[in-house]
Amino acid sequence: MKSAISNPELRMAEIAEKVEHGERLTLEDGVFLYESDDLLTIGQLAGKVNLRKNGKKVYFVDNMSLYFTNVCEEHCAFCHFRRDEGQPGAYTLTPEEMFAYIDKHYHPGMREFHITGGHNPNVPFQYYVDCIRGLKQRYPDVTIKAHTAAEIEFFSRLSGLSYKEVLQTLIDAGLGTMPGGGAEILSERYRKKMHLVDKASTDQWLEVHRTAHKLGLKTHATMLFGSIETFEERIRHLMYLRELQDETGGFMVFIPNSVQPANVDAGLKRRVSAYDNLRTIAISRLMLDNIQHVKAYFINLGTQLTQIAFAFGASDAHGTIIQERISHSAGATSPEGLTRDELVYLIQGAGRIAVERDTFYNEIKVYE
Repeated sequence: MKSAISNPELRMAEIAEKVEHGERLTLEDGVFLYESDDLLTIGQLAGKVNLRKNGKKVYFVDNMSLYFTNVCEEHCAFCHFRRDEGQPGAYTLTPEEMFAYIDKHYHPGMREFHITGGHNPNVPFQYYVDCIRGLKQRYPDVTIKAHTAAEIEFFSRLSGLSYKEVLQTLIDAGLGTMPGGGAEILSERYRKKMHLVDKASTDQWLEVHRTAHKLGLKTHATMLFGSIETFEERIRHLMYLRELQDETGGFMVFIPNSVQPANVDAGLKRRVSAYDNLRTIAISRLMLDNIQHVKAYFINLGTQLTQIAFAFGASDAHGTIIQERISHSAGATSPEGLTRDELVYLIQGAGRIAVERDTFYNEIKVYE
């Protein structure tokens, strides 16, 4: 669709009036914002919404990213992390190998393990359950954030269990929350073009999160933008999330991530622009009126653009991470992780109040 923009200034003023009064933006409003070149007004409106919701606080968590396996049956067009079984660089860690890696980096006060990985059909569902259980037994005070909705759908096919049964089994083993990946763009046209036809569909991704929310899990939501999707598809993606949030209230944060190029040496034309990154963060903040936080993921944005994003509606900087692999395998040039002190500096350097949190946004320490 193409929005009618006979008088852009008047149209923007109408949207600003809606924002001022807390009225919900429509599909047409969102597409107009994407078609507008008035980035500063869009950012100002998003900043106002964020200040209303979160004040000047920007949150982060002391966490570690973990990857059980990079073997995957999917062939997503944007992914450079996956490997086939037996291919050079392919791996599937045992729980003991994972423990050995964690023990090198673990420190008291670490609050979250962020776990994603391949859809490896060469191991049974019980492998994933045992990994979660082993982690929870060894590190009982660390929240386990594991397995995207696409992975849950894969586990369901692998095990013959329903989404509810898969999730309840993982919860019983120690699962505390789910990451938001696997959504990419919630559009079947996009998913077909990007070779996602064997991956969780739009309806399946949403149903997994709906089921998780009904089981008491608070979860995360993402969008992977900057390839072949239209502006309308981006806005419809946000509206799917908004509608499910109206129903369940289970999403804690939204994370818009731009597609990374194939390698770190990729030129400017192969990367999503800073303009589009900031515009998407701001529009996400404006459209998702019922989700508390929008995350500026420094791995994806780089540290300096992350600081600017805090003025465009973002209220979360993710976490320490230790060693991120998926975005960096696809050409991200950001640091693989940051220390707690670096994150505090990053946030305070943008004129914001740094708040260390746990996974569920309970405040641990406010740095003022």
